[in-house]
Amino acid sequence: MPCFSDRLAAAVRRCGNPVLVGLDPRVDLLPEGMAPQADGADLVAKAGAVSVFCLGVVDVVAPLVAAVKPQAAFFEQLGPPGMVILADVIQYAQERGLLVILDAKRNDIGSTAAAYADGILGSQGQSAWGADATTVSPYLGDDSLEPFVRVATERDAGLFVLVKTSNPGGGLFQDLVADGQPVYRHVARQVEKLAEQTAGQCGYGAVGAVVGATYPEQLQELRAEMPHAWFLVPGFGAQGATARDVAGAFDQQGLGAIVNSSRGIIFAYQREEYAAAFGASRWQEAVEAATRAMIDQLRTDTPAARLVGG
Repeated sequence: MPCFSDRLAAAVRRCGNPVLVGLDPRVDLLPEGMAPQADGADLVAKAGAVSVFCLGVVDVVAPLVAAVKPQAAFFEQLGPPGMVILADVIQYAQERGLLVILDAKRNDIGSTAAAYADGILGSQGQSAWGADATTVSPYLGDDSLEPFVRVATERDAGLFVLVKTSNPGGGLFQDLVADGQPVYRHVARQVEKLAEQTAGQCGYGAVGAVVGATYPEQLQELRAEMPHAWFLVPGFGAQGATARDVAGAFDQQGLGAIVNSSRGIIFAYQREEYAAAFGASRWQEAVEAATRAMIDQLRTDTPAARLVGG
């Protein structure tokens, strides 16, 4: 099996766009008639509704994009039934040809980090969860990343390390200056080192970076700092970032970044521009319309335009 970075490059080229659809299935936002109606509905009923919804989203976006990103928290809050549904969603998405990035933001040290990596990373029966990639925190240092890097390279999987996040409070620690540079630049250098060591034929490595679209200047700065790292870019749409804001994440061929949108796509039926046309009863059509609109925006305002036809 090709390494994760080459599989991601091939999938992005095949689709002609860098859109990543986040699966953040909030029960309270599910379309009317899908969510359990009774107050205090049990976790099994809620998980069943989430399953129908997520599989329905996958059906719509599978022909359009390269990857999906289930957010583990929204499944974990449903307890054991939610965990079963998460496994089903990962498997179903891969059967439909999508790469799956499990957004779990895990990490620890020693055998605990190794257990996280072993349980999450590796599709086609190589791990319990079967994810193609996951997100990790670098806060515990290089020895906490090593088990993830080792398992990822052994199983042709990938990692996205938190470098510069999209949330307003991220700068509290990430922007602190140490040895004359902000902490996020120190993290970026380590990510680039690991990315270069694991680079595939596409030029990008198994170790990538989470870099928020809400800080476009830093995004461009970090692209130069990490030329071998895939970027997972959150913050598009609902968090306020535009296609022009993410343009600096790409290389000249339109590769190097995947741009995430979660609620802006999966709950598009609630957005003003789609509510009248589709409403809750045609929520999947709204998902498709929002996905296509994001694809068009990225093709118009970023180097992703160069993916089309080549």
